[in-house]
Amino acid sequence: MKTAIARPRRGRPPDPERRERRREEILDAAARVFADRGYAETEVQQVADALGVGKATVYRHFPSKEALFLAALDARMAALDARMEEIREGADPLDAIVRGIGAYLAFFDEHPEVVELLVQERAAFRDRVKPTYFRYRDRCQEPWNRILRDLRRRGVVRRVPIARITEVVGDALYGTIFTNHFAGRRKSFETQARDLVDILFHGMLQGERP
Repeated sequence: MKTAIARPRRGRPPDPERRERRREEILDAAARVFADRGYAETEVQQVADALGVGKATVYRHFPSKEALFLAALDARMAALDARMEEIREGADPLDAIVRGIGAYLAFFDEHPEVVELLVQERAAFRDRVKPTYFRYRDRCQEPWNRILRDLRRRGVVRRVPIARITEVVGDALYGTIFTNHFAGRRKSFETQARDLVDILFHGMLQGERP
């Protein structure tokens, strides 16, 4: 009598693209749910419900609520980074700065949940050495530094340390996105960008300084 040989069951072969699409869908749903409910009040089940999947599906991609939250914020900041890279490619240096500032402000208006997540990250993960926003800002600063160094070399920008310029511009942008979100934006992004460039780059004084 022959012994039956157990054969492995055939399942759906792994599909990396499908898995990546599902991961992106989870991150998108998580960003919206966390922003709406807050980190402390959000359960993984609520993210799963928003997407119409089981909680196990979320846990197959992210091991914990903390990992899910941080990945959702990270994905949004990576999208901002990609948009800034597109702005810089092939653009006139000064035009790239103006367009970059406008696109930067527009991104946070299109994705108000990111501002909420940044606030929640600071409240829920105060022990993080560097919050996500500043980690991305520091990592993505060098391409803009190169533009400014080129403008300084050509005599367009006066000879002050590049780090000093980027710190002032970065702080102004950081404050503007929160003002726009919490107090309401009253100007177009293009106008805000040109105002920032005009005041920060050209200054307020004319003639001899006191």
